[in-house]
Amino acid sequence: MKVQEKKEFKLIDSTFTPSDANNVLSELIVSKINYHKIDDFSQHIRFERDSQHSKKRIEELKATQVELKEFINAAKSKGVNLVVKSTVYIEFSE
Repeated sequence: MKVQEKKEFKLIDSTFTPSDANNVLSELIVSKINYHKIDDFSQHIRFERDSQHSKKRIEELKATQVELKEFINAAKSKGVNLVVKSTVYIEFSE
């Protein structure tokens, strides 16, 4: 059986209240930030160097977190729900 070399997965496809959208998306971002913190720490311990990629991603994710909070607060103040869709695309790489 041949394994596909590209795949996509639908992770989120629903309508959420602002509070629920905040919970789901905040947890995702916090999880990604923690991943990069651990990666940076691991690079530091194993190779005595910092992971510049992880440090950059942490800053980008923190900025996204602020933007997301502002967007969700705007939805909350308008009294509307949020449609959230997230698909992950994965492919083999040499």
